[in-house]
Amino acid sequence: MTVASAFAGMRRAVLFRAGCPDCRGRFELAAGALRLAIGATSRTTFYSFTCPDCGASVRKPAGERIVELLTGGGVRTLRLHSTV
Repeated sequence: MTVASAFAGMRRAVLFRAGCPDCRGRFELAAGALRLAIGATSRTTFYSFTCPDCGASVRKPAGERIVELLTGGGVRTLRLHSTV
C-alpha cells in the first residue's frame, strides 16, 4: 500500500480565520470549534465559538456567503425553527 492510497478519500483539514471582539485576538479555528445556527431571518442566523486566547463566548452574524463557507467546510449546523 502506498502513502497516497492510504490517505485516499481523507479530507484536508479546513481552518477558518476568526477574531475575538473582547481580547482582539486573531486566530484560525478548525471546523469542529465553530457552530452555525441558521434561523428564519438574518437576525437569527449566526456562528459562534469560544476564543482560544481569553475563553470568551463569541457570537457573530452570518450572511449567506458565511453560511455557504461554513457549511461547505464541515461546520456543525443547527437549524432554528419557529414555534408559531
